[in-house]
Amino acid sequence: MQQADRMRFKASIQNITTFTKLTASLNSLGPLAWVKLSEEQVCFTIIPEQGTQVWAVEKISRQKQSLNDSIFETISVQSAANNVINLEVPLASLNRALKSAINATSAQIRLTKKDNLPMLALTIVTTTSSNTYSAFPTGNNDGFDTAFESDFGGGNRETIVTQEIPVRVLAPDTVAHLHEPACREPDVHIILPPLMQLKSISDRFTKLALADTKTGSTTTSARTRLEIAANMHGCLKMSIRSDAMNISSIWTDLNNPELDPGHVAGGENGIAEHPSTRMKQLGSADGRSDEGWAVVRIDGRDWGKVMSVGRLGGRVIACFCHEHALILYVYLPNDNGEDESVLTSSPSATTPRRKETL
Repeated sequence: MQQADRMRFKASIQNITTFTKLTASLNSLGPLAWVKLSEEQVCFTIIPEQGTQVWAVEKISRQKQSLNDSIFETISVQSAANNVINLEVPLASLNRALKSAINATSAQIRLTKKDNLPMLALTIVTTTSSNTYSAFPTGNNDGFDTAFESDFGGGNRETIVTQEIPVRVLAPDTVAHLHEPACREPDVHIILPPLMQLKSISDRFTKLALADTKTGSTTTSARTRLEIAANMHGCLKMSIRSDAMNISSIWTDLNNPELDPGHVAGGENGIAEHPSTRMKQLGSADGRSDEGWAVVRIDGRDWGKVMSVGRLGGRVIACFCHEHALILYVYLPNDNGEDESVLTSSPSATTPRRKETL
């Protein structure tokens, strides 16, 4: 704990609802997250042995017009490692604590210790009417120092509650080798329809495949995987094939975002040679052509978990590397129509961080 003794982290949370939804979505993909804290951004990363990798980034804005759309209003991070702190956080415990703060008038989270063990302490202030009995103890033995409590004010209608989440401090060299997977330029990029709609259909397909297996089909697990395909004419196709079935759903009139020459190597020439530009010459807008599709095959149950991020709202851009990888960029919207945060998911497949990626 000597390492934690030299660390300081404290942040005020202003968008508790989004933070709660984010942790719930991440928890459906893995029980533990590597959380990298700095005063520029907060990163949540899940890297399971098998399944979907997730890299979620919350940019810390210093501009007043963007503050209302950020999860954190203020943040302070101090450490001997260039003011960066790495933590291993149990997502279920964090999400449970955040749920209790949904109706709070203010919330703050900080790194502290209890019995010499590192903890994230979530402190919330709730306001109750003078004739209402609080469900929380209001005694003075909550473990907070006087200076900390005075930051919230001392009105007799306010109740201060803290919940502690045990965490593990990760040494910088422990996570130094972890990097977001590098992937070649996508063959197709497309904005997906609502994720909960996709989840409903993919769950139904997966159940049909499992039922087919139970009834004695010789289908193998590899052949019952979902096949996801897209083209550069606004078409998305989801299919499942086995010895006994061949079912597909297709979406048309979706949007293929234009590439920004300022963020593509070679500028306009780079776009002209980009794989997605070549794919535009193939296929059709009605999805009937067999040409121009970028295809990946993924585990249906894993895909269903990824679709749970649909509760966050916002745009989802899917990048298809044909027969290699599928990368989803989930952009959280703000009132200015800009993209402030992004959650990047890489579902396991058989063999845009900020807007700059597209």
